[in-house]
Amino acid sequence: MTFRDDGAAALEWAARYLETVGDYPVLAQVEPGEIRSRLPASAPEMGEPFADVLRDVDEILLPGITHWQSPRFFAYFATSASEPGILAELLAATLNSVAFLWRTSPASTELEAVTLDWTAQLLGLPSGWHGHIEDTASTSTLAALAAAREVTGRNVVVCSEHAHSSVDKAARLLGLELRKVPADPEFRLRADELDLTDAAAVVATVGTTSTASVDPVPAIADACAAAGAWRHVDAAYAGSAWVCPELRWSQAGVERADSLVVNAHKWLFTPMDCSLLWSSRPDDLRRAFSLVPEYLQTSDDVDSLSEYGPALGRRFRSLKLWAVLRCYGRAGLQARIREAVRLAELFEGWVRDDPDWEVCAPRHFSLVCFRRNGPDAANEAIVERVNRSGELFLSHTRLDGRYVLRLALGNERTTEDDVRRAWAALKEV
Repeated sequence: MTFRDDGAAALEWAARYLETVGDYPVLAQVEPGEIRSRLPASAPEMGEPFADVLRDVDEILLPGITHWQSPRFFAYFATSASEPGILAELLAATLNSVAFLWRTSPASTELEAVTLDWTAQLLGLPSGWHGHIEDTASTSTLAALAAAREVTGRNVVVCSEHAHSSVDKAARLLGLELRKVPADPEFRLRADELDLTDAAAVVATVGTTSTASVDPVPAIADACAAAGAWRHVDAAYAGSAWVCPELRWSQAGVERADSLVVNAHKWLFTPMDCSLLWSSRPDDLRRAFSLVPEYLQTSDDVDSLSEYGPALGRRFRSLKLWAVLRCYGRAGLQARIREAVRLAELFEGWVRDDPDWEVCAPRHFSLVCFRRNGPDAANEAIVERVNRSGELFLSHTRLDGRYVLRLALGNERTTEDDVRRAWAALKEV
């Protein structure tokens, strides 16, 4: 078989998978160690045909796949790798660019800048911000907090009790003291509880993981300005919603951020991994990370994007986002995001109308937090049973000490019928 033949077979496999992904159990129905037990303990002595790889993907690996592409994947924050992004990943892997310097990949370096500018315009962000791509929001937040430490010389980072755990991890890696601020009844950071005397940075969240709540960014920005602290906004999930003007209410105050992260691989239908980090203070970000040894010094009068974050080697990630933006356009992105919000509103209404269930937090964007009336153990059992059924996949959180179910919409393949099936399954168990 030739590369073209194998490639055609792989593309056919991908197309067939996307067409039938809704037929698979959403949560992998295997036990720990089961996949490994079916694989050889060492690599083959002689090469094998690629057809054998595809066969084993089907027979061995697929049973161990939790299908993030499923239209009934409602756990965490639902994602979609869209067809344009998938094909662009193939092109990026074929080119195999390593963009640690401009000259090692001029196209990757310059397309990244253009694509981040395009996305900033689509989201209504201020013009002139410097943008680049990291792998995940965890790395983007780490980079922002490293810059904050460099600029302020302080070692305290402040965030809400509902901030993402990546803030905890970044503080640990950077040797920063983490100080968490209580949330109000709507699970937003209480700005009146801020004490920033010794703070290097405050992380404000637009779309928290547990409830998609929106911290009071304007008040936080005021407090940071008074104390000289760095303002980092984590909009990894909800920032994509700003492509819709009616959802930009949550953007208030973001224009005053020193850094902002939005994950294109969450709600901009771009394959994992593609985390967008903008900064209004790029020189400070660069000072925190720029390190150019002799073997990387060139006569090119161009900054390398590797000087703005932890990694030296950089994949051609912008290609897949560029493809998505071109193939969907503003209107296509808006339609898909609005449909997810509509389906979340519909599901929320069913919960509110059923006396046996309750909504547990204000619904923002496309996340519904809810539970059945009764003890935590009963709600835990519901999640376990529906997940093990394979019909859908949910996650949970704890709010005010109670076990709460989360249903997050965002997969572009999810239909109203999928949401109805989820509600029926929950009521049945």
